Amino acid sequence: MIETTQGTVIAAPIGAVWDFVSDISGWAPLMPGMQHVEMIDADHSRWVLKVGVGGLVRTVKVDVSVDRWAGPGEVDFTYALTSDPVKGSGTYRAVAQGAGETAIELHVKVEGSGPMAPMWEAMGRPLLPQLAKAFAGALKAQIEAAASPVAAAGPGPVSIVDRFFAWLHRRLGLS
Repeated sequence: MIETTQGTVIAAPIGAVWDFVSDISGWAPLMPGMQHVEMIDADHSRWVLKVGVGGLVRTVKVDVSVDRWAGPGEVDFTYALTSDPVKGSGTYRAVAQGAGETAIELHVKVEGSGPMAPMWEAMGRPLLPQLAKAFAGALKAQIEAAASPVAAAGPGPVSIVDRFFAWLHRRLGLS
């Protein structure tokens, strides 16, 4: 079995983070190597991922099930590759850090079985933390972009030059 834990702090309130996290179809495409997501229902989806270690690159199908939604702070999930004897589980945890920040932690376990399990796990051991870290970073960036005051406020302040020309147009009766 291999596992990793990755954490980050998102510059958004926990409610905004939960609004994003509670919809699998919004964040599943952020997974590195994601080719396609098929939503079966609110708790089940099938992912097609392209994953690689060194020169070996494979496309895998993964059935993902959310076993527990306990928002806004907890999600538990399991998954299984459809063509390989590989399964796993994980957790998402979030804690408000004041009004405008949320600390999240992602924990993922992968377990292979059968005669190829030791080789599969040896190849996956360095890959899993990289995938989880990249996913956490993409999740952070996506949520912060959506929650950004600049995005919500619209265009920024008008420059002094623009205000001058607007004033000049009004004075000359050109507006």
